[in-house]
Amino acid sequence: MFGIDLNKSKLALFAGVICCSNVFFPLSVNSASALAAWRINSNGILELRTSSGAKLEAFFQSAASDKGERVWIDFPGELIRPRSIKGNGPVKEIRLGKPSDGVTRLVVEFSPSVELEHSKLKLIGTASDKWELRFFGLQSNTLNLIGEGNVNRNSINKTKRRRIFKSLDVSSLPNVPIGKYKVVIDPGHGGSDPGAVGINGLKETNIVLEVSLKVADLLNQKGVNTILTRSSERTLDLQPRVTIANRSRANAFVSIHANATRGKDNKVNGVETYYYSGYKGYNLAKNIHKQILNAAYTSPDRGIRRSRFYVIRKTSMPAVLVELGFVTGKNDAEVLRQKDYREKMAFAISKGILNYLRGSN
Repeated sequence: MFGIDLNKSKLALFAGVICCSNVFFPLSVNSASALAAWRINSNGILELRTSSGAKLEAFFQSAASDKGERVWIDFPGELIRPRSIKGNGPVKEIRLGKPSDGVTRLVVEFSPSVELEHSKLKLIGTASDKWELRFFGLQSNTLNLIGEGNVNRNSINKTKRRRIFKSLDVSSLPNVPIGKYKVVIDPGHGGSDPGAVGINGLKETNIVLEVSLKVADLLNQKGVNTILTRSSERTLDLQPRVTIANRSRANAFVSIHANATRGKDNKVNGVETYYYSGYKGYNLAKNIHKQILNAAYTSPDRGIRRSRFYVIRKTSMPAVLVELGFVTGKNDAEVLRQKDYREKMAFAISKGILNYLRGSN
C-alpha cells in the first residue's frame, strides 16, 4: 500500500494497484464487470467481492464547494446498469458507473460535514476475491448497512480441497529420475532475524525452518539432490542465500516464508506464491501453489503474484517465494502452530516441486 499525490487538487492514490493474481489479461470493452458484490456495513467498512485475481485501483478526493469527500474504486470490465443509490447517515450517495470503456467505477460520496482520516485509508485484499476498506473518521453507529449482492459468497470449495489432499505417504509423491535434479530450499529469516511475529508470539522463522527441513527430507527420499541455505536457527543475509543457489546450478529455488499484516489485523489470512519472471518461474509457482491450496483448505487463496523479492530476482534458476499463511491471522496462526499442519504444507510444497520437475523435461 502506498500514497502518491497526483495533482494540486489533492487527488491522492491511497491503495495503488493491488494485485491478487499472477497474470492479468486485458478485458474487452464488453467483458463483465469484475465487481460482483459490495456493501458498507454499520462499522463504516466497505466490503467488496470481485472476480478472483482482479486488478483494482482506489482513489480519494477532498471536498470541493458543495461536494463532500469522495472515495472511488475502479474495476476492470463493463458495468451493465449504471446507477445511483441514496446513502444514509454520513454517506450521501453511492454511484456505479462507467468512466471509460472496459472500466467499472464505484464512488462513495460523503456528506459535506464528514472529514475522513484519508492518510489511514487502505484498500486491503483479504483473499483473491475479497477486499476491505475502513472509512476512518466516521462516528460509530451513524450508518445503516447498505449494499448489493452477497459479499460473503465463498469462491473456494474447501470440502473439495480437503478431499483432494489426504495422503502424506512419501510413496504417493510423484517420481522423478534419481539424481537428475537439484533443488535449493531457503528457509526465510533465522537467528537474530525471527521474521514476522504473530499471535501469542508465533515466529515465522520457527515455522519455516521446520517446514523446509521436512521438504528437503521428502525430496531427498525421492532422489532429488536438495540443498538448504540454512539447516539451523542462524542468521543469514539475502546475498549468501543467492550465492549458495547460483553456485549450486540448481534446477529450482524455493524460499519458504510466513506472512504478517503491518497492523496485525487478525482478519487477514491466506496463502500466496510469488515468482519474479519467466514461464518456468510461473510454472514452478503454479505447481506449488496448487498443492498448498489443497493442504491449506481452510485458508483463503490470495493467488500467484509477481514480485521483486531479492532472493527470487537475483537467483539464476526458476525461483519462487511461498507464503504459508499469516502468523497475525486468527485462522492461519491457529493452524500454523500445529505440527501436523506444517507437515502437510511441507508435503504439498514437495509435491508441487516434483510435479514441476517432471514437467520440465
